[in-house]
Amino acid sequence: MLISIRSRLKYAATARCSLLLQIEAAEDQTQVCEMGDLTFKTDVAWHLIKGEENIGHRRWGQVEGLFDCSYTADVRVDRSVSDLAKLHSGPLHSLPSDVTKFLMPSRYCHPEAFLAFVPDQFGSTSGGRLIADMAHWIAGQFTYDNGASNGLTTATDSFKARRGVCRDYAHVLIAMARSVGIPARMASVYAPNVVPQDFHAVAEVYLEDAWHLIDPTEMADPAQMVRIGVGRDAADVSFMTSYGWMELIEQSVDVTRLS
Repeated sequence: MLISIRSRLKYAATARCSLLLQIEAAEDQTQVCEMGDLTFKTDVAWHLIKGEENIGHRRWGQVEGLFDCSYTADVRVDRSVSDLAKLHSGPLHSLPSDVTKFLMPSRYCHPEAFLAFVPDQFGSTSGGRLIADMAHWIAGQFTYDNGASNGLTTATDSFKARRGVCRDYAHVLIAMARSVGIPARMASVYAPNVVPQDFHAVAEVYLEDAWHLIDPTEMADPAQMVRIGVGRDAADVSFMTSYGWMELIEQSVDVTRLS
């Protein structure tokens, strides 16, 4: 299927600062950009680096004053989606070395906080069935609230509040999955049917030697997601990180399915 992406970032830097930008669709065997255009209103000398896990890329730049950026792309997505409920989790000692780290605590996800809750709530369920049940539980128990969290909010905070935005939903699922020995990470994506339209955060879990996308908000279909990047949690996949104060003027994202 073909996914159309239109996004714009307009911010003002109070002083010259470094900016790390990650908004362009990644390319791999499941998604290919048929058209992509990233434009800036002011000249910026960008330095490209690889994204986490070599998925996608980031741009370092120095900005001052108005930062006005537009990104348009048409991305062909051809991703087969497995039935999570039928997938099994293997022995931990068989995990690849580059996957093992996604069992560990990270800045926003502390699996130790969920060691008692998960078995109490979900019993002896395991593997992909457990992941699907946890994601569905989060979608049903949480209220989507743009004002409920900030850059310091952890999965534990969101779990207690039962409120948050997509990144908070994903953080809770990631922490829960890690607490039962299933590697999990965050993916930043573009996806149609996300309300309100924005950069979207979902989870990925490692089962049967592969990563599988899952959205605990239940708004986005993994078959239609366009991955931007991945990381341990939101700290690794922010669409923009500034090392200096940036004031929001305008931000928009529009994602539609063309075919």
